[in-house]
Amino acid sequence: MNTWPVQDAKARFSELLDACVSEGPQVVTRRGTETAVLIPIAEWKRLRDAARPSLKELLLSASARANLALPARGKAKRRAPPAL
Repeated sequence: MNTWPVQDAKARFSELLDACVSEGPQVVTRRGTETAVLIPIAEWKRLRDAARPSLKELLLSASARANLALPARGKAKRRAPPAL
């Protein structure tokens, strides 16, 4: 994985893009700190498809993801009010 300072990445973007396609992910740094990664679109799609489902997908799914032990209503312990 090659590292590109942001100034070089901006000035030579076409070369950065070509390196990404032919060599794989390219790291862009700002002031010496890794800031971003440029990856080929095929890799992005693979990562996106392998990611966990979104909150929307979870809420709309027919099956539950976990069995949660929920306390019975009205049985929760309450804090005493502060003394005045």
